[in-house]
Amino acid sequence: MRDDLRDERGGRVAGTAAGQGPGPGELIEVFKALGNPARLQIMQWLKDPETHFAAYEPIADRRTVGVCVTHIQAKSGLAQSTVSSYMSTLERAGLVRPTRVGKWTHYRRDEERLAEVARAIGTEV
Repeated sequence: MRDDLRDERGGRVAGTAAGQGPGPGELIEVFKALGNPARLQIMQWLKDPETHFAAYEPIADRRTVGVCVTHIQAKSGLAQSTVSSYMSTLERAGLVRPTRVGKWTHYRRDEERLAEVARAIGTEV
């Protein structure tokens, strides 16, 4: 079963979703990640980063690299450790992709993965 194809951190192993949507275990992780109101809000902000993070000077291109975690933390008003934990949860669920730019981590939505999840919900749930 594909749900067993996980790395040591619990994330999906690259290439396991080729031609297949997320399995039941993966959907559960997605639902858990999005079940937290703050994480859901962050995902909504990341859908249109130019609008939602306009007040923050970008360190890198938001569309290709993502939004700096410090900007997510500032906008949310949450502690840095909380935001880091939330972003790790979203990453493990496969919903965001991290990119390091210097000492900062930037996050962007994994639109391909989100489309797979939407299809799986439409067919499996």
